[in-house]
Amino acid sequence: MPIPALGLGTFRLQGQTVIDSVRNGLDVGYRAIDTAQIYGNEAEVGQAIAESGVARADLFVTTKIWIENLSRDRLVPSLKESLARLRIDHVDLTLIHWPSPDNAVPVAEFMTALAEAREQGLTCQIGVSNFTVDLMRQAIDAVGAGAIATNQIELHPFLQNRKVADFARSQGIHITSYMTLAYGKALQDPVIREIAQRHGATPAQVVLAWAMRLGYAVIPSSTRRANLESNLGAVDVRLSEEEMAGIAGLERGGRLTSPEGLAPVWD
Repeated sequence: MPIPALGLGTFRLQGQTVIDSVRNGLDVGYRAIDTAQIYGNEAEVGQAIAESGVARADLFVTTKIWIENLSRDRLVPSLKESLARLRIDHVDLTLIHWPSPDNAVPVAEFMTALAEAREQGLTCQIGVSNFTVDLMRQAIDAVGAGAIATNQIELHPFLQNRKVADFARSQGIHITSYMTLAYGKALQDPVIREIAQRHGATPAQVVLAWAMRLGYAVIPSSTRRANLESNLGAVDVRLSEEEMAGIAGLERGGRLTSPEGLAPVWD
């Protein structure tokens, strides 16, 4: 199954909050759910999925391997633990959440282990997250570009990450954008608000439509059912070339996520 263009993110959502968000998301029509080992919410996501009544075959579930589980002897067992928490026998996509700090576990080691997880049927597709061009090259050397389904990166109007996105595209690697709304900052931008007004759309719909028009998958999250439902409307917003250019002009290198000790040297 190809990576859905619009999915539901669960970053920073815990306990009943994430159960309600996933339940509401599935109820209004989302079929792709994105979680991660470090989010500490896989069990709650699994509960919401199990109680939703939505057939497993209709869902696209993504999780991410945390840095403590990157070694060859930990990666597959940790993914099996994730599956137990999620109450499913496989995920659709498993990503390396962050590259190993200081190359403690070489890229070739964890990518090979991730490919083994796929061969064991624990995950249908594999990919990476927060990878620079150099790290993508190393991953390609290890498993081949065709094996890497996506690179999930921070990407929004203020950080368009073009160098990484262009390299990924040249290798046939899909881009998934996280923080597409820039923690809500993009929704206040006058250019985006004007485009939204023109279309009778919300600023969030405009930003999500912009990213999807560029070919990226998006995984916005929300704790409000109304916002979850509204964001789905982004697929119907058709931006003109002029409007796309207007948003392209908002680039300012505005990175919001770069955890010390974890982030690589960015492009």
